[in-house]
Amino acid sequence: MHNTNFLLAQLDSYPLMSDKEFFVKRYKKLGWTYRQVKLKQAIRINTMNSNRDTVVKRLESLGIVLEKIPFLEDGYWISKSKFSVGATAEYLLGLYSIQEAAAQIPVTLFTELEDKMVLDACASPGGKTVQLANLMKNSGVIVALELKQRKMFALANQLERTRVKNTAVYNMDAREASKLNIEFDCVLLDVLCSGNYVTDKGWFSKRTIEDVHRNARRQRQILTEAAKVTEDGGEIVYATCSLEPEENEMNIDWAIGALNVKVEEIKCHGEKGLTDIFGKELDRSIEKCKRIWPDQTQGFFVCKLKKQADDNEGN
Repeated sequence: MHNTNFLLAQLDSYPLMSDKEFFVKRYKKLGWTYRQVKLKQAIRINTMNSNRDTVVKRLESLGIVLEKIPFLEDGYWISKSKFSVGATAEYLLGLYSIQEAAAQIPVTLFTELEDKMVLDACASPGGKTVQLANLMKNSGVIVALELKQRKMFALANQLERTRVKNTAVYNMDAREASKLNIEFDCVLLDVLCSGNYVTDKGWFSKRTIEDVHRNARRQRQILTEAAKVTEDGGEIVYATCSLEPEENEMNIDWAIGALNVKVEEIKCHGEKGLTDIFGKELDRSIEKCKRIWPDQTQGFFVCKLKKQADDNEGN
């Protein structure tokens, strides 16, 4: 069932694999036909700062044409605007955030957030941190980690603009989160990944399978640390904007076998997670994950894990 390590080793033995043709063929084998996608800009209303209908009316009065995103409660596509939606008074007042539609999904998957202790392990640029605070109604505590010092200012500025009051930001590697000596109810892992061609026009010319494997290994390290700092019964939401199974389903398959977690059912936009990867069968529970192929949104993958109690605890 858990053939992930074997498959990675097998793929690593192949010659250098890259370019558009290589990746497009991979997607075909996974059941999806490559197509060009043009993203529509999206925003998310910060209801902790204003009423949703009020913000929509204010933006429409400026001549901005909005389209409700059907699978998001607070998300809207920008159908038409004569100016940047990042240059309005409403934006500067933190009434809404500019956030791609698929990227708005992961935070909504937690069962309960108000008054919780939450870790945002890979926080920059802060869109999901703000979204967490929004759904928490500025209650509880968010610990936001950012590895790169140069990104700290933008992250802090985003939190200040949107009037987030419940967040502490640390310049720290997510792979060292246990040094905080804190147990969390909820952990968001919007992990650094290989990305996808929709948001990066030069993606195919600069990505190789070796990049994917390197990212997958780092993601496993982060998953391992997340499991350490999550309390029993707590939730971990794992997300990437990668289309590559090594960073998605195969990592979750590994986590099921190596960490004390199980996959939880989620209801959101997307298709079932893949359990047959290039002829290798993964744990069937991975079907509960969601794979979002590029179409209305960029490519994305989301999964919710529940930390299990240690069977040996108290023995």
